[in-house]
Amino acid sequence: MNIINQVDSENYEPLLKKVLKKAYKYTKTSKKQVITVVLVTNEKIKELNMTYRNKDSVTDVLTFPSTEEGELGDVFISLYKALEQAKDYGHSLTRELAFLTVHGFLHAIGYDHETEAQAEEMFKQQEAILDALKIYR
Repeated sequence: MNIINQVDSENYEPLLKKVLKKAYKYTKTSKKQVITVVLVTNEKIKELNMTYRNKDSVTDVLTFPSTEEGELGDVFISLYKALEQAKDYGHSLTRELAFLTVHGFLHAIGYDHETEAQAEEMFKQQEAILDALKIYR
């Protein structure tokens, strides 16, 4: 797993690696499958959202699953959006970053939330992983 912080000097790597290790284990995903998590600014995630989804807005997390052998894909998280959402939801930045990391990871391994049934299953998996980490709202 690769963690890249393009925003500031804060070290979020220990948290994100801990979360990813639990997600790999919980979903029984081979650790030989590499995932990259990139912390970016609102401007960068807006640019990616426009380029790849034709949506001219800031979002919290974008996942680009890989078709390459040995790679799960790339997860981009807006650190500033995570900070804003943590404040809005009344929980810690740790909780918000953990949630967004798990969410992105699950997308990378094939989960989605386009239908109600898909959303129910994906959100159940997210909560189970976060509960296993003892990271609550």
